[in-house]
Amino acid sequence: MHPVLFELGPFTIYTYGVLAAAGVLIGLWYARRPARRAGLDAHRVWDLGVYTVLAALVVAKIWLLFSDWKYYAANPGDVLSLATLESGGTFYGGVLGAVLAIAVYAYTHTLPVLPILDSFAAALPLSHAIGRLGCFAAGCCYGKPTTLPWGVRFTDQAAARLAGTPLGTPLHPTQLYEAAAEFLNFLFLAWLGTRERFRGQTLGTYMILYGMERAAIEFFRGDPGRTLMFGGAVSLMQVVSVGLVVTGAILWSGGLRRMGSSHSTSPAPAGAGPRAT
Repeated sequence: MHPVLFELGPFTIYTYGVLAAAGVLIGLWYARRPARRAGLDAHRVWDLGVYTVLAALVVAKIWLLFSDWKYYAANPGDVLSLATLESGGTFYGGVLGAVLAIAVYAYTHTLPVLPILDSFAAALPLSHAIGRLGCFAAGCCYGKPTTLPWGVRFTDQAAARLAGTPLGTPLHPTQLYEAAAEFLNFLFLAWLGTRERFRGQTLGTYMILYGMERAAIEFFRGDPGRTLMFGGAVSLMQVVSVGLVVTGAILWSGGLRRMGSSHSTSPAPAGAGPRAT
């Protein structure tokens, strides 16, 4: 597609980096809206977002190293190579780093964790959708060969050099699959955020939606280094996706139980009493 946006002297500006950065900034901008509804300080949420992004980048790269440990163990010099440093890392590693940063920040500043996570859960798919457009431009995270009419052919030599993208072969546009699914997730979570019934509802819903989405799209991914398991039947990301769905279901179950408990213990209206039968 178009991996290199433009070159400025010795500097190369990559399309993926620009779109990924744009996604992060737009996501942080949006996160302030649900944060205000939750009674949180929007400026503090913005500051937290910056720390979260930094932590996500670090843990995403660490996850990348462990996910392809055999390669990096055999080529230790590539751990700090330009290609590794320029890589965005793995998405789930980024999510783990973000959650850890939010938990530490919330603890040290005595802030409620679930309302913060709810605020970022609505913004995350928006950022991710924009970032996946960057993946499509770069040719990374590509799909398996396909004969379907919407298969895409990558032709830019830079994509083959930087991401190992097969050129001239029709591939599933898995980047666009995920970008579209994430944008739909964002629209639904933005709507749900204005109708929350319990803390953790938006976060739990995001976990369930993204877990199912990613598990399905993984079947169409063709890029290497995804840590295939059980004889190649599933990938590590699909196993993690199952855990994500289960965690989201636990958040929903706990929230509904708390709602039922609060309703059952609420005082009866004045004047109400047992009826004679």
